[in-house]
Amino acid sequence: MPLRYLTVPVTAFQQNCSILWCEATRRATIVDPGGELPRLRDAVRSLGVTLEAIWLTHAHIDHAGATAQLAREGVDASGPLPIIGPHEGDRFWIDALPQQGAMFGFPASERFEPTRWLCADGKPDRVTLGECELEVRHCPGHTPGHVVFVSREAKRAFVGDVLFDGSIGRTDFPGGHFETLIASITQQLWPFGDDVVFIPGHGPESTFGAQRRGNPYVKGT
Repeated sequence: MPLRYLTVPVTAFQQNCSILWCEATRRATIVDPGGELPRLRDAVRSLGVTLEAIWLTHAHIDHAGATAQLAREGVDASGPLPIIGPHEGDRFWIDALPQQGAMFGFPASERFEPTRWLCADGKPDRVTLGECELEVRHCPGHTPGHVVFVSREAKRAFVGDVLFDGSIGRTDFPGGHFETLIASITQQLWPFGDDVVFIPGHGPESTFGAQRRGNPYVKGT
């Protein structure tokens, strides 16, 4: 599989931060660096890959809390790194990162300006990693600017807090909306196929098909 990944749960929220890399080029990105940068840097070093970007699904503190520092410093002072995503609908969450950090005990959380917003006007987008290309879909509902990254070739989807094994993302935060989230799941995720394995923002991996059969929030959709 040209696209490889390692998932590293970080912070007290056990957020699934994923290190993705292209096997052919050994170029890597980190999806959702919420915190614990020493652990993430050690993981990058142990894999022997070159970190070249940060990708964000959304801007809640447990997913984006360490983004500014990692972008500035990189691994072994290798920064700066471009910040790719999320959709601009999450700008207000990025601006509120210092307040989020103070509320939840995340030290030194800083706001930042993404190098590239994704899915302008809600349109599908693409990102590349070495020889690998992933599709990006705007999936609001948990947050207004949430996006997901999908590799058709690897049959893997990095979905942040849109969908979990047996559950879905919360919709009671500012900008959340239950019906919008269900529409994002059924219209943006399901068309990729039941055999796609998804890596959620928290908890174990599963497949889209397993959730269509057994997840009470989206069963039978």
